[in-house]
Amino acid sequence: MSFVTRRIAATFVYPLAILIALTIVLPHQVAFSQEENAAAAKPAAEAGEHPPAQKMSTLAWLIHTSGWIGFVLFVMSIYLVAKITQLFMRLRPQNIMPEDLLEEWGEMLNKRDYQGIYRTAKESDSELGMLVANGITSLNGGLAEARDSIDRHGELVAVEMEKQISMLAVIGSLGPLIGLLGTLKGMIASFSVIAMSETQMKASEVAGGISEALLITFEGVALSVPAIFFFALFRNRVATLSLGAVSAANELIRRIQNTASSRPAATT
Repeated sequence: MSFVTRRIAATFVYPLAILIALTIVLPHQVAFSQEENAAAAKPAAEAGEHPPAQKMSTLAWLIHTSGWIGFVLFVMSIYLVAKITQLFMRLRPQNIMPEDLLEEWGEMLNKRDYQGIYRTAKESDSELGMLVANGITSLNGGLAEARDSIDRHGELVAVEMEKQISMLAVIGSLGPLIGLLGTLKGMIASFSVIAMSETQMKASEVAGGISEALLITFEGVALSVPAIFFFALFRNRVATLSLGAVSAANELIRRIQNTASSRPAATT
């Protein structure tokens, strides 16, 4: 199994498998324990004693109360954590504007190796390399045209980086809406119990629907808050990095133009 496959499995598959196992096993364990308590309560009831109270663990209660809507929010939270980690690794200055590449271009510029600069820019997978390659291609039409080409491609670079963070905004918007769906589901369950109670209403059943509504609403908001925060954080980082890459590419093209138009120093 490759490193990438292991990383994907550790990020997505294993947590989902654990949650599915808990979803399947815990309700059966709770039901089994309830049956045991009910069986133990019969002799106590016959003897005139109060039956023991049935208990449910916190984790089992969370899984049971959240239901399938909570499962959807849990999957979205796993994706959110993985996406934030990926963006922190991807949107870094050394990935957008590699310092070693700038130093290499500086040495080639001193040697007037313009073909070498263009070749390394084309081979680089960084955004700065793409901007410099487009600027050198348009440099035959003059410095102004080269800068215009860099600015146009800089906007494309910014758009491509913004696409990478767009899912954070989507999760930030969907979280409260999915929580609202859980709110409606829980309130409908509570009021249906009230509406269909012909004799005495069971407070536990009404409270169960209300707790479901509040819990899922909390989970949706808890998912939305970090998503919106990190979206704003990465949006500012995208603007800073794209502007820095365009400025660095313009400066390099200006130096190439000045070096190419000046005469080489005479050697004795």
